[in-house]
Order: sequence, then C-alpha cells, then structure tokens
Amino acid sequence: MDKTVVNVYEGKLSAEGLKFAIVCSRFNEFFVSKLLSGAIDTIVRHGGRPEDISVAWVPGSFELPFACRKMIQKGSFDAVIAIGVVIQGATTHAAQINGQVSKSIAQVGLETGVPTIYGLVTTENIEQAIERSGTKAGNRGADAAL
Repeated sequence: MDKTVVNVYEGKLSAEGLKFAIVCSRFNEFFVSKLLSGAIDTIVRHGGRPEDISVAWVPGSFELPFACRKMIQKGSFDAVIAIGVVIQGATTHAAQINGQVSKSIAQVGLETGVPTIYGLVTTENIEQAIERSGTKAGNRGADAAL
C-alpha cells in the first residue's frame, strides 16, 4: 500500500468574525435584491453577523469593480462580493460588459489580495435571470457568498 503524503488545503464554511462588503448593481434591481438577500442569508447561516455586512449600491454592473476596490481600500473587509444581473439584449452590449467586468473583478482581487467574488448573473433572457435569482437554478448571490 502506497503511503504517499498528500497536503490538502481546504477552506471552511464559517463566516464567524469576518467582515463582508457586498457591492450591488442597481440595474436589474428586481433580481439583484434577491441575490443580495441570498448572499446575506448564506453569510448569517454560516456564523456571520448582519452588522458585519456592509452593502454598497452602484448604477450598473460596469461600476462594480471600481466600487469593490474602494470598499477594499477602506481596509476593514475580509472579502468583497460583487452582485449584478446582465441580460442579453439585441446588441453585443451585454457581452462587452460581462467580459470587462469579470476580468476587472478578478484583477481587483489579485492586486489587493482580498477575495473579490464574482457574483454576477449573465443570462440570455429574463427567464434565466429568474431561475438564477432564487428559483429552480438556485441563487447566485448565495453561491457567491459560499
């Protein structure tokens, strides 16, 4: 029998004692508010305290990376979660927003060393947004908080 030593690195699902910033897009707020509720619920269910969660709102998903960086610069958050909903329309605007925002959110996390979580829902239509905002496909805000 091989007795190879393996180092396994795993996180633990405990938010106890941690401070979170959640940055939300006002565009498609109907869906975003459901994602925000899912994120807050998940943090609290895993030992976080509501008073250790700060929420900031920005006009649209494009502004999320900037606001995430600003929240991190405050220096008091253990993680930042970006939440937004981008629904594809008749133009390529959504694809351009999605690509830039995902890269920029990752860049904020890499440059600051603070986990910056991409919690956007990017869909082709309203039905998919409904499914990912707390119905049959789960809640992307809750997933991002995990």
